[in-house]
Amino acid sequence: MARSFRDPRIHYIRNQPNLGHLRNYNKGIGLAHGKYVWLISADDRLRRPHILERYMEVLETNPRVGYAFCPGVGLENGQEVGVLRYSVHGDQDWIRPGHEFFVKLLDGNSVIAASGIVRKECYDKLGAFPLDLPYAGDWYLWCLFALHYDVAYLAEPMVHYRQHPQSMTNHLGRTDARIWAKDDLATLWRIKRKAEEAKFARVEKCDEVIIKRSALFLTGSDLLDLKQGLSIAEFEQIVADYARDKAEANAICAGAYAVSGDEYYWQKHFPHALKFYSRSLAKQPLNPRVAAQYMLLRTGKFGLWAREALLKLRPSASRMPQQETVNSSR
Repeated sequence: MARSFRDPRIHYIRNQPNLGHLRNYNKGIGLAHGKYVWLISADDRLRRPHILERYMEVLETNPRVGYAFCPGVGLENGQEVGVLRYSVHGDQDWIRPGHEFFVKLLDGNSVIAASGIVRKECYDKLGAFPLDLPYAGDWYLWCLFALHYDVAYLAEPMVHYRQHPQSMTNHLGRTDARIWAKDDLATLWRIKRKAEEAKFARVEKCDEVIIKRSALFLTGSDLLDLKQGLSIAEFEQIVADYARDKAEANAICAGAYAVSGDEYYWQKHFPHALKFYSRSLAKQPLNPRVAAQYMLLRTGKFGLWAREALLKLRPSASRMPQQETVNSSR
């Protein structure tokens, strides 16, 4: 089909052998000579004929914008199944400073790969897909580009995102759900380092997200549909691989263990909560909040009653946030 076009602007290239999705993306980016790059997999498609015109209008008139995107509509068996909620960022078009959107992206990928059109200079200056992040490569790039460029959003859902059992996301999940966890955490650590290089003013937000995400994986939370989370050893190895020094490693581990303890407390798995509070204190012994929670649990029913009473006085206390996001590299 593609080879049948006679337009000189269209180049048909067949890889022998199959390069895999990330190497294929990077090859295409390297071969592209245009001003913009738009990566659309074979199982996605455009939903509106005017999408390119709308993207060009915003990109050509706003040179500080590094990429533009829009919400997507799910497609199953050729039928639309509704707008994908995680891809919606309001009902009005906007252009925002990249650092502002970066904070939103830290909580998880909410840009559908097929909806994002990127200035070629973003790839040329900042790099293409990391080959060792098979699941979260696009999330990493959306974050990286947002650290250096503004971002444009068009509220009209103009792409179809096909959902099917053979997608890369589902394949990786079937292979080993821990790939998701390791990819997510590795991505967040790399994003933190890139944020530091870009002089991002709220780097502590990166730490907060790493801690919360780590706790989700440590508890094997159903929030992420994981049948098996990360072990303590796997988690600490990831931290050791990426932390700059022992102080940073201890702070991240202590935070993740404390949040894991809170999660198990809410699930009423009190022995697990005690174990994680203890691990947190081993990393940072002088944390008064964790020490108090640990001691209250150690006192049994009275401690549980006392903690419930204290929480009623603090109505803002809550569990880890539940957010629908996706990492959509295929």
